[in-house]
Amino acid sequence: MKRVSAAVIAAAAALVIAQSPAATAAPGAGWSVPSCNRVVGDGAVTLTADDGATLATTTGTLRAVSYTRGLVALDVPDTLLATRNNELQRSTNAGCSWNHVATLGSASATLTAGVGSRAFAWEVNGAYLARIDGTSVTPLTAPAERIMGLGTDSADSDHLRVAGGDGRLYDSRDGGSSWSVLGTAAFPSGTGIYHAAFDPADLDHVVVGAMVRGGAVTTDGGATWTGSAGLTSGTRANLFRTAVSPADGSVVYGVGIDLTEAAPGSGVEGRYLYRSTDGGRTFAKVVDDTAEHDLTNGTLLAPSPVDPDVLYFEFGMYFQDYGTDLFRYDAGTGALTKTHNAFDGISAIAFNPVRPTVLYLGMEETGSWSG
Repeated sequence: MKRVSAAVIAAAAALVIAQSPAATAAPGAGWSVPSCNRVVGDGAVTLTADDGATLATTTGTLRAVSYTRGLVALDVPDTLLATRNNELQRSTNAGCSWNHVATLGSASATLTAGVGSRAFAWEVNGAYLARIDGTSVTPLTAPAERIMGLGTDSADSDHLRVAGGDGRLYDSRDGGSSWSVLGTAAFPSGTGIYHAAFDPADLDHVVVGAMVRGGAVTTDGGATWTGSAGLTSGTRANLFRTAVSPADGSVVYGVGIDLTEAAPGSGVEGRYLYRSTDGGRTFAKVVDDTAEHDLTNGTLLAPSPVDPDVLYFEFGMYFQDYGTDLFRYDAGTGALTKTHNAFDGISAIAFNPVRPTVLYLGMEETGSWSG
């Protein structure tokens, strides 16, 4: 795919970053705002300060096939980690340059930040799990055959939890070296689980999305689960992905399908972006799937770390070199804005801790289409 349009519009990126108004700062002592006018690296990660209208250029051009599924900002000043296929990449200058620091045991790992220089690499719906300390990667034995979500304790670098294939939670107090089982499964045996989202501020609060049965939430570490209401006009819904707002744990976003509305022969797709203001117990439909704002089963959801009303999501594809739309939804005003770039997709989003209006984007390159 050609990168001409992305490169041309990115020429002003450094100026935009310099002039971007500061938002309320998220935790990130010692962090700085990137001052570079281009990102040194293979093109896996770029940055934007205007919601994707301009992207910083990169010295390298991302090659097919590449997915940057993991991208996190760490507590260590100006330090980020990213995963491109099976590579672990690291930046120590607020995202201005990236280096390959390790090889992972998975080509599709995502990342969850821990305390300090620690993070965890794990494979969604897989068993791969590793602990990252600085540039050192330690393989771990997952407590379940399928990991559907992972959360970390912001006050304890050794404390983390994993949600397994049935939504059951597993707890570790030694950095993932050993595990104990918590509570009960989120859904009855045989229910297909899509995803589990941990509250970044409370490991006891988890929202799980499932096939047909919709969603379920726990606020007591899996001891009890409550079914999510509002996903469907009837009794059947698929909840593919959820995300708990780092700014307010009572706000949860999700993407799914109202299967009652989308019954065979109805001619209705029934796919929606949902929002909850009670921690995932009740959802409301806030954005529907249209040609102007496409939603998919795997839509990436990235809530703002400082504003619970703001969510970023994306739609991208290589078919006919369409490119990628980056959306910003504001629940407070109802505004939905869109920017476009020439990449095949955005696989991950992270925010600069001291200026969250600066977004780091993990890009993907899946190929090209002709015909």
